[in-house]
Amino acid sequence: MAGELVNRVAESTLVTLDLEEFYPAEEKASFDVKDFLFMGLILKEKDFREALKNLDWSSYSNKNVAVYCSADAIIPVWAYMLVATYLEPVAKRTYFCEEKDLDSVIFRQIIDNLDTAPYQGQRIIIKGCSQKPVPVSAYLDITRKLRPVARSLMYGEACSNVPLFKQKSAPTPSL
Repeated sequence: MAGELVNRVAESTLVTLDLEEFYPAEEKASFDVKDFLFMGLILKEKDFREALKNLDWSSYSNKNVAVYCSADAIIPVWAYMLVATYLEPVAKRTYFCEEKDLDSVIFRQIIDNLDTAPYQGQRIIIKGCSQKPVPVSAYLDITRKLRPVARSLMYGEACSNVPLFKQKSAPTPSL
C-alpha cells in the first residue's frame, strides 16, 4: 500500500545496549582507614586491631564497599587486608578505591566479565541517556570490550546516533 508508514528502526537489526541495566543493585558504602588513625596520621597496630574487633560490621551487610584512606598517611598493606577479613563475611564485595570511584570499578568488573558472544558481528548502539549515574569510564570499557567483535558501534539512540566504529569486513565468529 502506497503511503504506508514503515518503522525502519523497529525493523532494523540494531542491538541496543543500555549500560544502565548493568548498574549494581546493591547499596554502596565506604570504609576510610583515616577514621582509625592516631592523630589522623599514624596507624597503631594494637589500637587498630582493637577498633576493628569492636566495630559493628553489620552496616556493611550485602553492600559494595570502597576501602581507602583519605588521609595523607602511609598505611601498610596488611591494614587493608585486615579490614578485608572483617568485611568479607558481611559485604557483597570489597574494592580498594575511593568512594567516588566505586561505580567505575564495579562497572569495569561487570564489563570485563561480559560474554561478547551475543554481540559477535552485530551492529550495536550503546545507549547514551540514563536515569542512573553511569560513569564515563563504563562507556570506554564497553567500547574496548565490544570493538573486536562488533560489526559496528554507535552511541545514542537508533533514530539519532553517532557512528564510532565500523568493521571493514565482518568479524568471524569465534569457536
